[in-house]
Amino acid sequence: MSRNASESQFVTFSLGEEVFAVPVEAVREILDYEEPFKIPHGPHYLLGLRDVRGQGVPVIDLRLKLDMPKAMRTPHTRILVLDIPLGNKVLALGLVADKVFEVTPFRHDSIEGAPDIGVRWRSDYIQGVVRREGGFVVIIDLARLFSDSGSALASVAGGAQAVA
Repeated sequence: MSRNASESQFVTFSLGEEVFAVPVEAVREILDYEEPFKIPHGPHYLLGLRDVRGQGVPVIDLRLKLDMPKAMRTPHTRILVLDIPLGNKVLALGLVADKVFEVTPFRHDSIEGAPDIGVRWRSDYIQGVVRREGGFVVIIDLARLFSDSGSALASVAGGAQAVA
């Protein structure tokens, strides 16, 4: 619960030099990185499954999902375990981050929309952008980012096999 109705709490993390944020209420826990159990024939950004308190949780390399270059794992690499509402269900998902920074409030009036660059580009996953400390923080719309692949990921999480 935020301290002020005009602000919301976010967890900030990095992918390389870029800083991203997700709503704190979507973050179940933050884990040290462990190599996930590989799943054959999954999307290129699906690293595999990780056991999280008895539940098989798909682990996603967000860099690959966003068409960024793959990175080497470091001692700072973490997995954010998220609960993402998709329609009438909740998708449990592990998101690999190069580094997790903090939980921080952003005022609603400081959140700008995705920038318009005059051409179509895939910005629908951007919920907003916040100016901060000489840079920007991109707030990710988790439901939009995973809605097109959510059903395939949900079936992996539920242990069902994909049908070709």
